[in-house]
Amino acid sequence: MYIGCTNNLKRRIIEHNTGKVFATSKRTPLDLIYYEAFTNQTDAFLREKWLKTGWGRNHIKKILLNTIKNLGGQE
Repeated sequence: MYIGCTNNLKRRIIEHNTGKVFATSKRTPLDLIYYEAFTNQTDAFLREKWLKTGWGRNHIKKILLNTIKNLGGQE
């Protein structure tokens, strides 16, 4: 599972899948299975920070339970 913020989602997915992002370069290809959009950058960064906590990760795993299960339990 990777959680991050960007102002250009299409570009960022390409960067991840071409190995240009160190954090995910060894885990390509990545599939986008969920995203949230914000009109306020501060709100987006606060949400990202919360999603990176244990509570946030558990929340994502719960709401995407079947999607993750269908992917073979990958994170």
